Amino acid sequence: MIRMTTTRTAATLAALALPFALTACGGSDSGSGSSSSSSAASSSTSSDAMSSSSTADKASAPFGDGCASVPTSGKGSFDGMATDPVATAASNNPALKTLVTAVTKADLGSTLNSAKDITVFAPTNDAFAAMDKATMDKAMGDPKGLLTTVLTHHVVEGRLAPEDLAGTHTTLAGDKITVEGSGEAFTVGDAKVVCGNVQTANATVYIIDGVLMPTAK
Repeated sequence: MIRMTTTRTAATLAALALPFALTACGGSDSGSGSSSSSSAASSSTSSDAMSSSSTADKASAPFGDGCASVPTSGKGSFDGMATDPVATAASNNPALKTLVTAVTKADLGSTLNSAKDITVFAPTNDAFAAMDKATMDKAMGDPKGLLTTVLTHHVVEGRLAPEDLAGTHTTLAGDKITVEGSGEAFTVGDAKVVCGNVQTANATVYIIDGVLMPTAK
C-alpha cells in the first residue's frame, strides 16, 4: 500500500512538472525569437542609416560636366579648395585663372576671403575669353568702378545649396540675378552652371560658362 501511494505521488509530481518544463522551453524559444527580431531591426536601422548617409554625401558633392577640369589632387582639387577661403581657393584652380586676375586687379581678394558666408558664380577662363573685347578692356581699365561692379554682380550673400539655388537673389553689387533650373541643371541668365556646389572655407561656388553683366542703372 505504501509502495502504491509512493508510485502515484511520483507520477503526480511528474505530471505537474511537465507543463512547467514546457513553459520554460517556450520561454526560451520566445527569447530567441525576440533576440532575432531585435537583431534584424538593428540591421535594418544600420542599413537605413548607411543609405541616408550615402544620399547625403551624394547631395553634397560637386556636380556637372565641368567638374572634370578641376584637379583631382592638391590645393586646386575639391578637397584642397574646401580648406581655403574663396579667393585663395580660386587662385589654385587653373580653370579660374582669368577670374582671379580680375579679382586681384579690383583688389577684392581680401574682401571675398573675409566674407562670412557667400555664394560665388565663378566664370571660367573660356567665359571671359568669349566676352566682347572692348567690354573686357573697358572693365579691366576701370578696376574700382566697372570691374568691381561686374565682379560683385557674381556674388550673393549666404551659402546657397542646390535645392535653394533657383530664384531671384540680391548680389553684392546691389542688383538682382535670377537662377532657373533644378537638380543638377541650372542657368544664371544666359550662363550655364558647369560645375556646381563646390565648397570653400567660406563660400559655395558655382562655376559658370558665361560672364554675368549687371543691368545698367
